[in-house]
Amino acid sequence: MTLRLFFHSDDLKANVEALECTPQENEFAVVLRATLFHPQGGGQPFDTGWIGESQVLRVVQEPERIVHFVDHPVRLGMTQIRIDEPRRQFNTRMHSAGHLIGHFVQAKGWMPVKAHHWPGEGRVQFKPLTSAEDIDDQMIQNGIEQWITNDLPRLTSLREGAREIGFGDLPAYGCGGTHVRSLKDIGAVVISSVSQKKGTLSVHYHVN
Repeated sequence: MTLRLFFHSDDLKANVEALECTPQENEFAVVLRATLFHPQGGGQPFDTGWIGESQVLRVVQEPERIVHFVDHPVRLGMTQIRIDEPRRQFNTRMHSAGHLIGHFVQAKGWMPVKAHHWPGEGRVQFKPLTSAEDIDDQMIQNGIEQWITNDLPRLTSLREGAREIGFGDLPAYGCGGTHVRSLKDIGAVVISSVSQKKGTLSVHYHVN
């Protein structure tokens, strides 16, 4: 089981042990004892960066481990890993903004069912509950801007062994992604559209 250092650390560098390096066509699949690299999943893209001097091209979650695909072989043993900081920061801001959209729209009677926090494709989708209210882009925009202005801090907790993330007094979500330390780090969130089709409400957004 790969230890997920990003669950409790915002560090972008660490010294870790490389356990396996296996050729995979034109790439090499590397397994580390512990990693700062977030794999693709939970609506969030994978991190990129470096293991030693090898470039990390993509990161995949398998049932019991995280696999890092790199462009050159990695020597087994202790090595330094480094995360691509601009990519991590952007993905973190997108993911955290998606949380805020989920909080606001859920409070209006809509249940979040799916989220996609990719560049240029940000959206959160909801199904109506019996208490669902009419909602538009400006309502969401105003609501989340207030939380960002208040700069609510990130709170991390464990419930029955599962990691939960909240901001200030907002409800905590079970989540394995990366998140800003406090909400002003998100910057500006733009709600680009709100649409409804076949009972599903889709909120599209991006961060500036």
